[in-house]
Amino acid sequence: MRLVRWIVGIAIALVLAGAIAWYLWRPSVVSVVVPSRGDAAEIVYASGSVEPRIWAKVAPVVRERIVEQCNCEGSRVAQGDVLARLDDSEAKAALSELAARRALAEQEYQRSSVLAERNAASQQALDRARSELSQTEALYAAQKARLETYVLGAPSPGVVLRQDGEVGEVAELGSVLFWVGEPRPLLVEAEVNEEDIPRVEVGQRAVLKADAFPDRNLEAVVDSITPKGDPVTKTYRVRFRLPDDTPLRIGMSTDVNIVIRVSRNALQIPSTAADGNKVFVVDGETARLREIRTGIRGLNGIEVLSGIDEKSRIISPYPADLADGARVTIAAGNKE
Repeated sequence: MRLVRWIVGIAIALVLAGAIAWYLWRPSVVSVVVPSRGDAAEIVYASGSVEPRIWAKVAPVVRERIVEQCNCEGSRVAQGDVLARLDDSEAKAALSELAARRALAEQEYQRSSVLAERNAASQQALDRARSELSQTEALYAAQKARLETYVLGAPSPGVVLRQDGEVGEVAELGSVLFWVGEPRPLLVEAEVNEEDIPRVEVGQRAVLKADAFPDRNLEAVVDSITPKGDPVTKTYRVRFRLPDDTPLRIGMSTDVNIVIRVSRNALQIPSTAADGNKVFVVDGETARLREIRTGIRGLNGIEVLSGIDEKSRIISPYPADLADGARVTIAAGNKE
């Protein structure tokens, strides 16, 4: 009886040892991909908005109520055409008061001049009268010039691209009431990060994506790069020239993909299959760690210059917890 228990115990221990050994040495289930051929593009990404090349903002420099405004949005205007008038009643009253003070100062100066010629007034009194006249004339000229700012005119010939504000509203300082410019040609103005700007050059092609045209790739060309970047945002302003027949409209937002270079018919693997320059290749039932030499790295793919070929079975995504030489089996439905 004791012998039987001993034999059963050994059998159970062997089963447990076998189960543990199987668990420890069982192959890992992995998914694999094979490299593909296609064009690989090195891209610099930016986001921007559509603007006309020639345009200007019209904003008041005084805070006052709007009393007159043209109904000219979308219409062509000439330089100097009146777009809006602000309430200038107080400014005109101040100008009238200064005109009266100027006339009085002029009379006082003339009287002092006559008296000084007759030695009936001192030179000091004449100087005071002259100074008072000069000051009053300067104030009058300044108020007259200020009165002109109550009329908002077109800064250049063009189309009123947009107008805001209504008669009766108070126009705040700096609030843009009109955008005047030419509807064509158009540009996209975008901000490019400082680490990417050394690779961007005038004349490079760019592919645009816009929410208004989700199924279309739109074209543009790098037109200019600002010489000075913004030290706060660490970006540089880049303008992209749009073709005359672009469907984009002023104010639309776009994603900009600047094409730095293109490698034709390149061998590529998914970005998720690599950890730096390392990939795992399935060789029979074994995973082998390989070093690859890479070229263009995009968001979705990596160009492979050497280290694997078109028949290689690459484990994807990259198995960070897998050891070189580990036993693997390819997942069902993923047999290559």
